[in-house]
Amino acid sequence: MASTPPPLMKKHSQTDLVSRLKSRKVLGVGGEDDDGEVHRSKISQMLGNEMKFAVREPTGLRIWLLISAVLFTSTSLMALAFPNQLYELIFELTTTRISIRLYGGALLCISLILWNGLYTAEKVIIQWTLLTEACYFGVQFLVTSITLLEMGTLCNGAIVLLVSEAFFLFITLSYYHHLGRRSKKM
Repeated sequence: MASTPPPLMKKHSQTDLVSRLKSRKVLGVGGEDDDGEVHRSKISQMLGNEMKFAVREPTGLRIWLLISAVLFTSTSLMALAFPNQLYELIFELTTTRISIRLYGGALLCISLILWNGLYTAEKVIIQWTLLTEACYFGVQFLVTSITLLEMGTLCNGAIVLLVSEAFFLFITLSYYHHLGRRSKKM
């Protein structure tokens, strides 16, 4: 009697959990790297993956970027459309329109950077956006302070401007510092 051999048993490695884990370990994916990031594939490991940032985003960052973008855009549009009124509102003096319009154009450029930072998930772009905003507020604070010292007068609009610039600079640098820190490994 000829016995028929048993049917071949195929091993389905996709359903075998141990086999899959061994394969991923050999390929070098699925485990944590030095930064604590878990890569899903060799491609994400080679190219880098900024999705980890979306989880560790500081509280209120998107709201701050939105407020900043709206303030820069509105101030720039006011400087472009109504330069005399904006200057009189802040310094209580009259001046030429061209300098305020140039200021409005520069603010409009910075506001475009801020709008871009609002809609990105990449940590590096958000850091550069915050650094740009911090540089603006720092330079604006220095220029306003020196101008007020040279004029020898201190009006209410200028005081509000100085205090708000210092406050916005503090908030922006706080977010920039928070994004620059490395997260603790567990």
